[in-house]
Amino acid sequence: MAAKFGTSGLRGLVGDLTDGTAAAHARAFARHLKTAAMAPAGAPVFIGRDMRASSPLIAAQCAAAVFGEGLEPVDCGVLPTPALALHAMGQGAAALMITGSHIPDDRNGVKFYRPDGEIDKTDEAAISSLAPECHAAQQPAPQLMRDQSLDANAAFIKRYYGFAPDGLLRRLRIGLYEHSSAASECLAAILEAAEVEVVRLGKSDVFIPVDTEAVSDETRRLAAGWVRSEKLDGLVSADGDGDRPLVVDETGQVLRGDALGLIVARYLGADAVVTPVTSNSGIERGCQAEVSRTRVGSPFVIAGMSQALAEGRQRVIGFEANGGVLTGNAIKAGAAVLAALPTRDSVLPILCAFAAARIAGQSLSAHVAGLGLPVAASDRIENFPTATSQALVAELSNDAAARAAFFKPMGAVAATDLTDGLRITLQNGDIVHLRPSGNAPELRVYSEAATEADAQDVIARAIARIRQHTGQ
Repeated sequence: MAAKFGTSGLRGLVGDLTDGTAAAHARAFARHLKTAAMAPAGAPVFIGRDMRASSPLIAAQCAAAVFGEGLEPVDCGVLPTPALALHAMGQGAAALMITGSHIPDDRNGVKFYRPDGEIDKTDEAAISSLAPECHAAQQPAPQLMRDQSLDANAAFIKRYYGFAPDGLLRRLRIGLYEHSSAASECLAAILEAAEVEVVRLGKSDVFIPVDTEAVSDETRRLAAGWVRSEKLDGLVSADGDGDRPLVVDETGQVLRGDALGLIVARYLGADAVVTPVTSNSGIERGCQAEVSRTRVGSPFVIAGMSQALAEGRQRVIGFEANGGVLTGNAIKAGAAVLAALPTRDSVLPILCAFAAARIAGQSLSAHVAGLGLPVAASDRIENFPTATSQALVAELSNDAAARAAFFKPMGAVAATDLTDGLRITLQNGDIVHLRPSGNAPELRVYSEAATEADAQDVIARAIARIRQHTGQ
């Protein structure tokens, strides 16, 4: 079984999932739910999927596996991951989301949800240990599944009714880059309910892997062109399963996800913020909340949020550098009361960004500039073997002399952070962070510097050093 757990669920090449591996993990999950008394026999397990070509087959295989373990698979069709999670949690049930998120169409994955939200690392270990013995099990397909796709989508749209009261977003002209995102229909309905003029753009019947953290040059050009040609106040989109936002301001500039997370925290009056070490170093200065840093991945953010809740915090917000926002408490916003949703959501940061700018009487670009965050950038080296990434980071982490020599062309190393990958602060204040992706054979490269040009230059120089050092 070549597929494995990464930073967000089970991931692998399509062939490594459809060979019975996805089904084995689904059956292992069902068995774990019963063993841990999280689901009695016959309990429902809601199954959703994104728009990848392979997702219907994997969903059917997982449904058969769940049925074979004595639970009831319920079809939720194509919908955003946060919509599936909200629907399942509202009914006290588990869920499976078939999605590879932002990675290419030749890959896919499965996200697992307990009745109270995302699984944690302990659950992952239990599922992984049970999967081999489940791999050979017969998977009898259910005769007919209940379909709750309409209910699940409708509940997610209803969640945001009243978020922007009194016409707060009225007459905003916002582009929606639909591509192949499972969130497009819900996002359009939510914006239209807030009296936004939605201009739908770029719908695709072929899956497009839009990465909202390392936004491609092609996506940037498309978005900026639409903002100009359609005279938009901004443009929005989401990744494949709709849990990570893409927001473009009225100048055509893509906004960073951690800036969106900070806007949410400020707009909702968070008293605790949990975010990975990859998020902008200026977050602590930008809000009144207590900020804690974690490793990359929603399980770590959720663990930090749980700790904040245990300490009595009342408005707990988590977010990642990709812009996905999690809520730990029920929080009132406008006329809406948002139930806790401890999984990434792309809609909340989109709404908060435009609402915060409107209340401040500013354009989106001016509002973000007013946050005063250091300039940050991110990119990735695609098709970079995971073993090579891990070996490079281990070498530079464990050997101070090798680290100094590697970064010498960029400057002297002033500080090192090994929370997740290798995060270096250079003597001139620039930051460069190398982290092997947990989802795909990619090496993520993050930077912070005084200007956008400098931040991009840091990344370019770091990538050049990586290629020179590894020969890749």
